[in-house]
Amino acid sequence: MTDRGNSAASRDIAYHVHGYTNLKKHEERGPMIITGGSGIHVTDDAGKSYIEGLAGLWCTALGFQEERLINAATEAMRKLPYYHGFAHKTPDVTIDLAEKLIEIAPVPMSKVLFANSGSEAIDLAVKLIWYFNNAQGRPGKKKIISRLRGYHGVTVAAGSLTGLPQVHGDFDLPIAGILHTDCPHYYRGANDGETQEDFAARCAENLESMIVAEGPDTVAAFFAEPVMGAGGVIVPPPTYFEKVQAVLKKYDVLLLADEVICGFGRTGNMWGSTTFDLKPDMITCAKALSSAYVPISALFVSEPVYQGLVRQSEKLGIFGHGSTYAGHPVAAAVALETLKIYEERNIVEHVRSLSPRLQEGLRKLGDHPLVGEARGVGLVGALELVRNKETKDAFDPKLGVGAHFQGQAENQGLIIRAIGDSIAVCPPLIIVDSEIDELLGCLERALDGTLGWVRESGLSA
Repeated sequence: MTDRGNSAASRDIAYHVHGYTNLKKHEERGPMIITGGSGIHVTDDAGKSYIEGLAGLWCTALGFQEERLINAATEAMRKLPYYHGFAHKTPDVTIDLAEKLIEIAPVPMSKVLFANSGSEAIDLAVKLIWYFNNAQGRPGKKKIISRLRGYHGVTVAAGSLTGLPQVHGDFDLPIAGILHTDCPHYYRGANDGETQEDFAARCAENLESMIVAEGPDTVAAFFAEPVMGAGGVIVPPPTYFEKVQAVLKKYDVLLLADEVICGFGRTGNMWGSTTFDLKPDMITCAKALSSAYVPISALFVSEPVYQGLVRQSEKLGIFGHGSTYAGHPVAAAVALETLKIYEERNIVEHVRSLSPRLQEGLRKLGDHPLVGEARGVGLVGALELVRNKETKDAFDPKLGVGAHFQGQAENQGLIIRAIGDSIAVCPPLIIVDSEIDELLGCLERALDGTLGWVRESGLSA
């Protein structure tokens, strides 16, 4: 291990475990230590500035040092630093936030339950679906289907729903009753000569076959992100959700839209559900709900689902769920101010005006010899690196080509995320034209640097 004395890096290695990190490699290389941020940029402990090209973790929509959010948190802390929602009590600001969320929901919703992260909101949704079906007199209707490469979090139920092997491996996940159907990635999943609509139809048919094979009276819900984020920014093909929703309706299967990444403007509408015409029974959101300034998430439930909760809690004498920090007044105040800013600055229209610049720029980079597919919508996108453009052959994951690209990008002053060999881009929504051009320039230079390394190493086809 490199001797770093009593530096922050050495103390990080000594005391801190990092998520989504090779722990052994971390002992050798140590952390990138971020010490400040402003606008779309963050600064490391050596004073180097970077474009935060993934908005932190898909979440810091309003960038860093938004004074209105800082002031909202400060004022809320002074007024009421904490209170809970148990036994008929609640902070006033939590009521305001719940009302506002129901007002802006993409489809009619009845109530909001608060939590502290997307994973926690998903786990809560699973519990409520089981609870609801017990209330409906359907104790066997409990299985939940999500999708391969879908991402819904890392807690026990959410991690089970996530369709990525690294989230399951040796954690003894998924738990029983969780199923995974096709990933709707046309570039990787389509058969030769298959149109996007035909591919969408096949995905829906496979979903229906799974429901029938399992028994419709055992399948309770289908969980889906409008755009699959951590699975590689997978945008569904045309008619996919139309066909899938017809299957769900046919077999009385609830639809949960996981809007943790897509919600609050990212896809060019306030909700990804609007962009892709989803009509969910439940919705989860987090991340941009507070621009990630404080932890908060929310689960929306429709009126039929809520009435099921009422009936069952009446039967049992209490609704036996709650958490200490759910609807925390400081988090609620920051979230409420975040929603006000989105409206006042017309963030959705800002995204619509800028998204062609980002998406056209990514597609131009799709012509690069190293890029197999450029994809995205709104202000989120990805470049998929391939060994051979013609055959779509992927690099051996052990080569770490995506990780090498990530290092090249950081050398250029851009933080992105390599999801295997898919390079995800998701900048703060406050980004402007010139900053998009700068981001794209960093990507192009990182591609060229990575291509040179690939060729020198004899890794290309």
